[in-house]
Amino acid sequence: MAITASMVKELREATGAGMMDCKKALNETNGDMDAAVEYLRKNGQAKAEKKASRIAAEGIVMAEVKDDKTAAIVEVNSETDFVAKNEEFRGFVSAVVDQALATESADMEAFMAEKWNVDGSKTVQDALTEKIAVIGEKLSIRRFEKIVSDGCIAAYIHGGGRIGVLVEADTDVVNDEIRTCLKNVAMQVAAMYPKYVCREEVSEEYMAHEKEILLAQAKKENEESAKPKPDNIIEKMIVGRLNKEMKEICLLDQIYVQDGDLTVAQYVEKVGKDNGAKLAIKKFIRFETGEGLEKKNEDFAAEVAAQIGGN
Repeated sequence: MAITASMVKELREATGAGMMDCKKALNETNGDMDAAVEYLRKNGQAKAEKKASRIAAEGIVMAEVKDDKTAAIVEVNSETDFVAKNEEFRGFVSAVVDQALATESADMEAFMAEKWNVDGSKTVQDALTEKIAVIGEKLSIRRFEKIVSDGCIAAYIHGGGRIGVLVEADTDVVNDEIRTCLKNVAMQVAAMYPKYVCREEVSEEYMAHEKEILLAQAKKENEESAKPKPDNIIEKMIVGRLNKEMKEICLLDQIYVQDGDLTVAQYVEKVGKDNGAKLAIKKFIRFETGEGLEKKNEDFAAEVAAQIGGN
């Protein structure tokens, strides 16, 4: 299979690996993108948490919490950053958040078919179509999520809408200290991009897959080492590296960014104890604008083509 510049570009953005490493991986896997990612990871040239979702697209994320118990978060995309900063666009996104707060719909198709709360003679889709005509750019209500809780929910928006987070906690006390704690945890989620709340959420399949990757990496390092390590030492290395990865991808195991002496779990426990509350993080939702959406970058594609000999 012919390896094109655009394929190398996609793999590089997905893994952060070097350009020529990406070309080699694609050649070795006959252009299979998923297999190429695995190839790079096993050779220590890509990180598990680096995904193609880091490609940017324009738009904003907004979130809203009502009475600590109900919350919604939405992502609405636009074609240009100029429109994403436009007050008319932002006003529309705010109305979409209000719609999501009130919705009973479980999926986007049903959501788009709902009556528009601002004007009951229209559907959400109708309102979107009208806004496209006014703004003169393609817009998309890409996703939404709603949480209804018996405990407490907090929201955090970063970078004017580039990242949005909702955090839900089980708690028998709701006060300003608890709300501040949950907002701080939401800031942690925005900054550190955990995948799970705790280790109990991590599937056995995921753990087995990561062990396979780490084993391949360790064996490669051992082959290249002047002093190869015995199998029992390699096994301990793998366990240690897996534990390190869990501390990166599990929210409660992460070092709390505002106090490096505590984990997030210890910080939450401390706040709960100080307020006489049974406080436990239950769930988080993190939206980053443009996750998984590809934005044209002709200059970079041309750069790749020049370095690998064109298409």
